[in-house]
Order: sequence, then structure tokens, then C-alpha cells
Amino acid sequence: MIALEPWLRERRSAGRKLLVPYLMGGLGEDWVEALQAVADAGADAVEVGIPFSDPMMDGPVIQQAGVHALDRGATPTRIVDALASEELGIPVAVMTYYNIVFRTGHRRMAQSLRAAGIGAAIVPDLPLEELGPWAAEADAAEVATVLLVAPSTPEPRVAQICARSRGFVYAVARMGVTGERESLGNETTDVVRRIREVTDAPVCVGVGVSTPAQARAVCEVADGVVVGSALVRRLLEGGGPDAAGEFVGQLRAALDAG
Repeated sequence: MIALEPWLRERRSAGRKLLVPYLMGGLGEDWVEALQAVADAGADAVEVGIPFSDPMMDGPVIQQAGVHALDRGATPTRIVDALASEELGIPVAVMTYYNIVFRTGHRRMAQSLRAAGIGAAIVPDLPLEELGPWAAEADAAEVATVLLVAPSTPEPRVAQICARSRGFVYAVARMGVTGERESLGNETTDVVRRIREVTDAPVCVGVGVSTPAQARAVCEVADGVVVGSALVRRLLEGGGPDAAGEFVGQLRAALDAG
């Protein structure tokens, strides 16, 4: 298992802007090959979605990908087992919802991620006040729990979230569900600034970042970006691993040019 936060800190210290693509686990027979393609194209870490039937943060593209994966028989166990058999050479984080974590059991979930070499988890619907039981088991298994800060998060809560987040702090670019956007608006700079005031952890911006130009602009204030819907859409359209790798390569080139 590659520990997420030390890995990202080291790359940030070397002057590299961080790129974290998101792919839906179980989306097509070649979804694992797509993971390898984005790793080879320059991703610094990868976020893998575990599909859930009632997602609250995901927009239409990610929802469609989740439904497709579920129709193909994807389960949390199958996705984790598939990841366990791969050596991508970069850290892996899973993104899922608390129903799955609770149903699996905190300790069992954390230990299964650890055994599969998965270094982090993002559980966006698990609030800070109820995080304790999961976080205790995740910490014991050395699985980082990445927490999110939104533009609407009050100042005292920003500090609390950042103090408890591990791996990186996920800065939400704008209010709403995930999805491609023509413009990210003016909220990104402010939310990153408020995070930086209370932590030196890596800060990666997601939710809406859709193009190489947007990724480059975001990284003028943040340490990195999370790009999901724009990549998943290409896979839904049948692009496959080659299209995924090509798009991530374009993102990487834009960040490196900045």
C-alpha cells in the first residue's frame, strides 16, 4: 500500500501539481485497464468509485456510470478484490457512501481496504460529528479518510474538518453535484484560501473541473485537482482505456505547463 498523504506531500515539495482522476469501479470489462492507463498518463493518485444505488453527491454522468456498473454486477467486494490484484504504482482511494461502509462494518471495511493496498477512502455523506467509529478503524488500518470542505462551510468547521482530514483536503469548487462545468465561478479561490489558513495538508479541488485549462487555472491556487465526470463521460461514450489515458495526458500536460 502506498500511503496517500506522504506521497502527495513529496510530489508537492518537488514542485509538481497533483492530478487525481476519478473512475467508476466496474464500469465496463476494461475498467481496471483504464485505471492503469490514467496512472501511466501521469496521474499522481486515482480515486475509484464504488457504485451505490442512491448517490447524493453525484451528478448525471457519475450516476449513469454507477447504474451501468451495478447492472453489470459490480459489488464493493468485487471492486476491492480487483484493485487488490493490481499494482498501479500510485496511491488508490475509494469513494463510496456510508450505507456501504455501515453495512460492511467499519472494521471489516477498513481492513479489507488495507489488505487490498487501498490507502484512502472518501465517504462524503458521513458528517464530522458521526465520523468517529469509522475513523478509528480506518486510522488503525492506516487508511486515510479524506474529508471535504465546501464553499458554504463555516470558518470554525473548516478548521475542524482540516484537522481531521487525512491524505489531502478535498476542496469543493462550487455548490451542487458533480458534473462538467463551462465555468467554475469565483468560489474556488476563497475555499482554498480558507483551507490554507488552517492546514498545510495538500489541497485538491474537485466537483466541476472539466478541462485542461480549468485544471491549470485551479492549480494556480490549489495543490491539485480531482477530475471525474469529464473522464467518466469519455468511458461511457465507449472511448475505453486509450481515451482515458489520452485525456489524463492532456490534463497532465496542462498542469506541467503551468
